[in-house]
Amino acid sequence: MNKLLICLLIMITCSSWGQQEAIKKYNYQDFNLIVKVEDQEVYFNKMLQEEPEDESNTKLYNVFRVALATDWLAKGNIEKYRYYMQTDPEVSGVSLINLTYVLQDLVEDENYLNIVKEISKRLIDDIEKKSNDDDVIGIFQLQVLLEVNAMANAELGNVDIALKNIQKSSEIKDGAREIKYFKDSKANYYNRYAIVLSAAGEDKKALDTLVEAVRNADSNPKLVKTLRKVYKKVHGNDKGADKLITDLQEEAYEKEYKEVEKHYIAESTIPFEGTIPDPSGSGESFAVFNATKHAYEISLPDLNGNTINFNDYKGKILVIDFWTTACTPCVASFAGFEQVVAEYKNEPFQLFVIDIFEEQETVKSFIAKKGISLDVLHDEDNETYEVAATPNKIVFDTKGNIRFYSIAYAGSTDREYYKLKAMVEITKAKNKS
Repeated sequence: MNKLLICLLIMITCSSWGQQEAIKKYNYQDFNLIVKVEDQEVYFNKMLQEEPEDESNTKLYNVFRVALATDWLAKGNIEKYRYYMQTDPEVSGVSLINLTYVLQDLVEDENYLNIVKEISKRLIDDIEKKSNDDDVIGIFQLQVLLEVNAMANAELGNVDIALKNIQKSSEIKDGAREIKYFKDSKANYYNRYAIVLSAAGEDKKALDTLVEAVRNADSNPKLVKTLRKVYKKVHGNDKGADKLITDLQEEAYEKEYKEVEKHYIAESTIPFEGTIPDPSGSGESFAVFNATKHAYEISLPDLNGNTINFNDYKGKILVIDFWTTACTPCVASFAGFEQVVAEYKNEPFQLFVIDIFEEQETVKSFIAKKGISLDVLHDEDNETYEVAATPNKIVFDTKGNIRFYSIAYAGSTDREYYKLKAMVEITKAKNKS
């Protein structure tokens, strides 16, 4: 599975660089920095006027078309999507991921079920025609697209097709659900599977599936919402649903708490090296960050250029998370972080996500497009703690001592929330004692 992840990262990186290849005055990198699709469209049309399309640049121009089609689809503009896709431009690995994200959002809206069914079916057919064992991105997205298509068909009453496609999705080997890379891979699958089961009249099986998902923290708010609906179908009313959900969530949290507690750092001195077992299996340790200065010595700019001094946060539990815009599991973690920030908004607590390696303009554009509400700092040269792996979060106590660190995405929005909440609560408890 690690080899698959390496292949995926290499393919995404290569594809991204390929998309940024300059086209004389106009290039994809500048285009991608533009936040609004309306302004992107203006940019593209100017490019066509000043540098007309011909055989030498059609392939690259099609990258712009797919991006525009995807962004217009995200706004619910089906006509624009069809306009830019009418020449059947090739969909790259990165573009396929982005398009799949949009379909996952739209399938939650009953007004777009037919268009989701149509587009996902076309993409499924294309992937199945072209895919092979080395097409990691294709395999991962095929699994999700089959789920999305199944959910759309279930909601539209096409139960036989829904059951067929959810089963096909379940049978795909080396899919994305177990690797904790894409946001809520397993939680979304359980949610869609339960929706299909319920549409097929198997409400009890659907409820059992959702209950186990919440109990094991393979859940997110959408899945919990579905659990409430299915519970009412099974029991005839929703009495008892709140207690069931609360009990399951408390059970899941306690399990994560006990696991997190094992990793509390009782003795923390600077310099401090955060390590994990070497992923190669050599038995040695691999350094994921190197803290050479105390937390309160750190100063970093926010995205507006204002200097943020960690010294100003004495007396607060401070969490920092290192990330990049190209790191899919980094961004997947943010939904769980946002829940923690909301819960501790009236307490002495602060969380910063610190982008490394990238230019400020790139980060600002990404934040605006994704609507990320977290407090973002910028460390383009990665000088703070020489981070070697992302996502990489560090929790400091109220005196600025490192008490926890953790790399990787937890795998679901709820589990990410539980884990970080447990780190905060344990740190608070240790402070009191």
